[in-house]
Amino acid sequence: MHVTGTAAQSAPVPQETPADPAPASRPAADPHGDSGRHARRFGLPVATALVMGNIIGGGIFLLPASVAPYGTVSLVAFGVLTVGAVALALVFGRLAERDPRTGGPYVYAREAFGDFAGFLAAWAYWITTWVSNAALAVAAVGYLDVLIPVNDHRWTACLAALVLQWLPALANFAGTRYVGAVQLVSTVLKFAPLLLVAVGGLFFFDPDNLGAFNTSGTGSVGAVSAAAGLLLFSYLGVESAAVSAGEVRNPRRNVGRATVVGTAGAALVYLLGTLSVFGTVAHDRLVESTAPFSDAVNAMFGGAWGGWAVALAALVSMTGCLNGWTLLSAQTPYAAAKDGLFPAAFARRRRGVPTVGVGVTVVLASLLTVYNYTAGSAKVFEILVLVTTFTATVPYLLATAAQLFHLLSGRRELVNPRRLARDLVVAAVAAAFSLWLVAGAGYAAVYQGVLFLFAGVIVYAVMAARRQRAH
Repeated sequence: MHVTGTAAQSAPVPQETPADPAPASRPAADPHGDSGRHARRFGLPVATALVMGNIIGGGIFLLPASVAPYGTVSLVAFGVLTVGAVALALVFGRLAERDPRTGGPYVYAREAFGDFAGFLAAWAYWITTWVSNAALAVAAVGYLDVLIPVNDHRWTACLAALVLQWLPALANFAGTRYVGAVQLVSTVLKFAPLLLVAVGGLFFFDPDNLGAFNTSGTGSVGAVSAAAGLLLFSYLGVESAAVSAGEVRNPRRNVGRATVVGTAGAALVYLLGTLSVFGTVAHDRLVESTAPFSDAVNAMFGGAWGGWAVALAALVSMTGCLNGWTLLSAQTPYAAAKDGLFPAAFARRRRGVPTVGVGVTVVLASLLTVYNYTAGSAKVFEILVLVTTFTATVPYLLATAAQLFHLLSGRRELVNPRRLARDLVVAAVAAAFSLWLVAGAGYAAVYQGVLFLFAGVIVYAVMAARRQRAH
């Protein structure tokens, strides 16, 4: 399948939707740039696939075993988190209706609170993307090793990790048409085995495998919170369509729909997949499992081919995830560069893709990957990945605060009075969810993440000084 449609202007703003409030003194973050057969804009199906593909990476394949020690109470935690994630998705949809430009949280934070808040959102999001890409590629090598032995030698594994990063980067360099095609195909391919377990497992479901409701040794509330600590970051990626709004056809309508449908779809796969694994693999075995979906497939159909099948699915899943995140890693710096808050080189685009941003991102991720293998330890990644779980929440919280600001500011052109109460409730739930994400990152991650943010303050000072001299 390929991305259908051609570059088109955003649909006219409905009477109930406020006009774009961006002041004329501020340059638009996304003028839509170039067009052509390689730079087609995403339709609703591809935008939805981008959201689902970026939310569901490789973690789903280990998730049931991770939460099994808490018992089936972890399913309750999943339900609570799903409510928060959908609320955040709805907030992004409302914000995209108001301001459908590339950049997502960066655009929303800057419009509400000024340049510095926008820069912090862009900087934090950018750090999250390229560090996560490096970690994701290294994790994917573990699944690749099941299919093709690459872990026998450290540098062979390093080379494999670099290839896994550069292949999606090449798809991005080829243009948004190819990014969308890869994303759609990889999403379909990875969902086939996931749905096999999620739906097929229900036919092999044995309640005796579930174990106790709460096996954590604490109260139910404490168990839900503890399980949620592991699950909190399963929904990172809900912002994917909003960040790429400039590449989505009719973004005022499609960004919100893609975000909500993609998040709900990912939640359904998460919940059904975890429930099916719980019901097909005995609890005591699941707690010790390193490949719960493989164990579930083997229990369902017998044999020992589950490990190979799940490894292939995980590899496809991670490659598709890398493809989507590579695009997102360049979109936010692109939007900030258009406004003079990032170096101007990040604003260059070719075939609809900010190629400089893609290049810088993949080079930084590659250097971090090489450093990881040179150090011969995964501890560097463990620390940095924990930091990204904090930095990812900074733009979420700023975007949610922007929505609350618009709703409470009393500016009628920014708010639809008929849905004010509903939007306030949704924004409050999304704000609580964002704060919960920050708390769930842990003290060490927040501490180190703040250091990353403070490094960005220096960059902002340099860029602000350049802008001042230019004026």
